[in-house]
Amino acid sequence: MVAGGYFGRALVVDAESATASTLPLSDELLRAYLGGAGLGAWLMHRLGPPGVDPLAPEAPLAFVFSPLVGTPLTTSAKFAVVAKSPLTGLLNDALASSHFAISGKLTGHDAIVVRGACRQPSVLLVDGDRVRLLDASDLWGLPAAEAERRLRERLGRGWRSAAIGPAGERGVRYATISHDGRHAGRGGLGAVMGAKGLKAIAVHAAAKVASADPQAVLAAARDLRARSFGPATAKYRELGTLANLLAFNAISTLPTRNFQAATFAGAPQLAAEDLATMRSVTRNSCASCTIGCEHIYSYSARGGQKKLRVEYENVFALGPMCGVSDPDAVLEASARCDELGLDTISAGGTIAWAMECAERSLIDAPWLRFGDPDALMRALDEIGARQGLGDLLAQGSRRAAELVGGGSAAFAPQVKGLELPGYEPRTMQAMALGLAVNSRGADHNRSGAYEADLSGGHDRLAGGPEHVTAAIETEDRAAVMDSLILCKFLRGVFTEPFDEWAALLSAVTGWDTDGAELRQTARRIVLAKRVYNIREGWRPEDDWLPERLLSEPLAVASGRVATLTPERLRGMIDGYYAARGLDREGRPGPAGLADLQLY
Repeated sequence: MVAGGYFGRALVVDAESATASTLPLSDELLRAYLGGAGLGAWLMHRLGPPGVDPLAPEAPLAFVFSPLVGTPLTTSAKFAVVAKSPLTGLLNDALASSHFAISGKLTGHDAIVVRGACRQPSVLLVDGDRVRLLDASDLWGLPAAEAERRLRERLGRGWRSAAIGPAGERGVRYATISHDGRHAGRGGLGAVMGAKGLKAIAVHAAAKVASADPQAVLAAARDLRARSFGPATAKYRELGTLANLLAFNAISTLPTRNFQAATFAGAPQLAAEDLATMRSVTRNSCASCTIGCEHIYSYSARGGQKKLRVEYENVFALGPMCGVSDPDAVLEASARCDELGLDTISAGGTIAWAMECAERSLIDAPWLRFGDPDALMRALDEIGARQGLGDLLAQGSRRAAELVGGGSAAFAPQVKGLELPGYEPRTMQAMALGLAVNSRGADHNRSGAYEADLSGGHDRLAGGPEHVTAAIETEDRAAVMDSLILCKFLRGVFTEPFDEWAALLSAVTGWDTDGAELRQTARRIVLAKRVYNIREGWRPEDDWLPERLLSEPLAVASGRVATLTPERLRGMIDGYYAARGLDREGRPGPAGLADLQLY
């Protein structure tokens, strides 16, 4: 009997022939990996050919759901898109919230995996076990949002779709997959989908799934809903994630001009405190969410007044990172990324790297300068079209630096090929470790060690053993939240997270799960991701940070100098490996491998 919250199977679709088969998922396997990012990692081990080119037809692209999807638990309408990244060449999972998660799961599957490639631009339709392809020639070239709108008109009520924009069609290595205005943003999964000739995937609910104890789930949902309105989420409700910008600027942890500085004089002009007063239009919520962190702002664009959902990371990446302080320009650039289907963090980081290259005369682009809004928009347009300089920048900063040379790799803002988010590692040294060792690359969602740096529990400028402990704890918590799946903005409402998550999972599934088991599950998921990367060519030197961050100290407002030396980082990485049961090169032993249930 399948556990509550699950169907016990994945749908494996051949995009070339529009046929599908069912892959059974045992109760033991589901309990070991849960769903979302965890189950997605297992699926990549099982279905991904070793060494496969991420853009090859045989490379799998998985849309993975979780046991909590479809329950009344707040923030549970989330799913993971998982594939080998064309940007990093390693495992990538990108999470998003939308009604696609609910309808996708209610096709009767815990995951939908696509292999093969269509003969012409197509939309994949999944309705229960039935799959078919729809000609998408008229949708090719459109922004994802417009393609979704037309599909709603064509397919009717009840269908939900996830689509790519022009960047995904053209193979930009950090293209996104979008749905309901939300994005599975990092790692270039839109390019994987585009390589399969898929403009969109549309799903239609055709089944129901029950919880093991509906009354317990309903009681837990009421309790969690009440806690979601408390002080732990107030920042997100009142100002959204953009509230971080001024705070980070004040403590010298706002990356500026390609990490040449950690404070930005123009930060107040971009801050939520000013934008909320002058430009805020409304708030919105993701599907099945009571927090309502989404803040919509108005801005002046070339076509008149427009509206845009604003987050800290897109403002950081297209503002301070590129030296741009004009709010209208930053918001318009963010909107352009949405239209093209570009990850704002990788787009901003790669453009900032190119701006510095232009200043150093390493590339012939005299028009590309820090602080120039027109240069920012031109660069985005060229990336989306893969024309001019954009064809180079579409590769991401690591590949571009390899092509340009001239020492530019030293200031390419990436780890494992994934561009750094808006957290300065030199002044947040638990986060520095998390960024270095994380399986996805430079990522703040799979390693939220910045929480520990900001907590005041340790000296964030002097990385050591306590930073290792903090990095592991936040990485483990993220592994469980990304597999259950719950929004990380809820993390502050839990007093004993693993125990409380176990209680939620038990009510849904009927399993007798406890916090200790979930901690072991977290370790299994983290290790499974690392083992996949080792299989695909990861090297010990990939767990490292850019040379700039290890050789250029930062003066901070307190008068201290933030220095992250190679020796300090090496010591933290060695401590992380030891605590994870890895050898000195970051590889697991037989005992760790035996627990993974990979084959």
